[in-house]
Amino acid sequence: MPVQTRRRPPSRESAPAGRASASVVPPPRRGGGRGTDTPPKRKRRKDPLWARITVVVGAMLMMTSGAAIVGSKALIGQATGNISQQNLLGDAGKSDAEGGDTLEGPIDMLLLGVDARATWAADDVRADSIIVLHIPATHDQAYLISIPRDTEAQIPAFKKTGFTGATDKINAAFQYGARNGGGWAGGAQLMAQTIKKMTGVSFDGAAIINFGGFKKVIDALGSVRICVSQEVESIHMSYVDGKPMWNADAKKTGKKRTPVVHKKGCREMEGWEALDYSRQRYGLKNSDYDRQQNQQQLIKAMAKKAISDGAMTNPMKLKGLLDAAGDTLILDTGRAEIADLVFTMRGVTDNELTMLRTNNGTYHGNEHGREALSPLTMDMFKAVKEDRLAEFVFANPGVLSTRK
Repeated sequence: MPVQTRRRPPSRESAPAGRASASVVPPPRRGGGRGTDTPPKRKRRKDPLWARITVVVGAMLMMTSGAAIVGSKALIGQATGNISQQNLLGDAGKSDAEGGDTLEGPIDMLLLGVDARATWAADDVRADSIIVLHIPATHDQAYLISIPRDTEAQIPAFKKTGFTGATDKINAAFQYGARNGGGWAGGAQLMAQTIKKMTGVSFDGAAIINFGGFKKVIDALGSVRICVSQEVESIHMSYVDGKPMWNADAKKTGKKRTPVVHKKGCREMEGWEALDYSRQRYGLKNSDYDRQQNQQQLIKAMAKKAISDGAMTNPMKLKGLLDAAGDTLILDTGRAEIADLVFTMRGVTDNELTMLRTNNGTYHGNEHGREALSPLTMDMFKAVKEDRLAEFVFANPGVLSTRK
């Protein structure tokens, strides 16, 4: 799957008068950027810097370090000047009236993690990690909100693939959009449209990452520090002769297998261990809800390690991370010039990354016996849409993640 990004053609709607300016003044518009009618054609570039850096920071968080981008805007612009384009949002992208024509207001990104394996068909993949990244108009804070994969959703019709719509678990939206030639881009579009229909939130951009990409990046970082809050035995991996292996491969050896157990406590984890821990849900008290927090925790740990290790200012370390990222990501930065978007988000660091819980971190069933978003969670997404999430969190501290 190639690393890609693209720029949507701008809407012809007009932005409402009197839109408040944010604390960060956006750079001047350039040809093909926001607010133009005809974006220039772009040539394919295999490994765009921004797309790879986006993986490194756990989906668009590392390059937000002010120290990391000082003096680097020209470099970013040069490296990403010829990126191939791909639309991951479709009708779920922000209109001009919602602020889609400017970087002055809040920024909302859809981050999707997929578990794609070589033996699976390309269109037989569900999004097991669904995260909304919200950056308020002040551009000095970032919030991660995970949507439970089993949430019952009204998935709209998707003409592109002939899908007529259905009521199903929300993670199935990606699969329905990817079928019949829709590909991962179609999966992301239908997922984004499903979330917009459910919550009212539109998006400035999106990213899809294969879970395997996280392992490669963590290995390049050396390790990440993770605090395990409750012991859990892996259902995916075992030790054979002291070496961690996928269970299917371990069985083939015919040798004695010892379960991989993630014990409570804080420690440095290698890539395989951090990824395996973040994928567990069976054996955890609140199953997928605990897994959501663990996945957010991993994203923050990656951002923190990369920034503290100087990976963004040391050319050799940066090259190692870029090489590790590989072809595990598809990216959509909307109508923003990539360098402009990076500079707009320069006030956010790992210390300002706040992890939030839906449904108070536990099950919330509806009358059909399926998971649903609670009234408080719906209010939280309303706060996202209205850009008053900080006030909402202050009034409802129970939505904060319990992870360190």
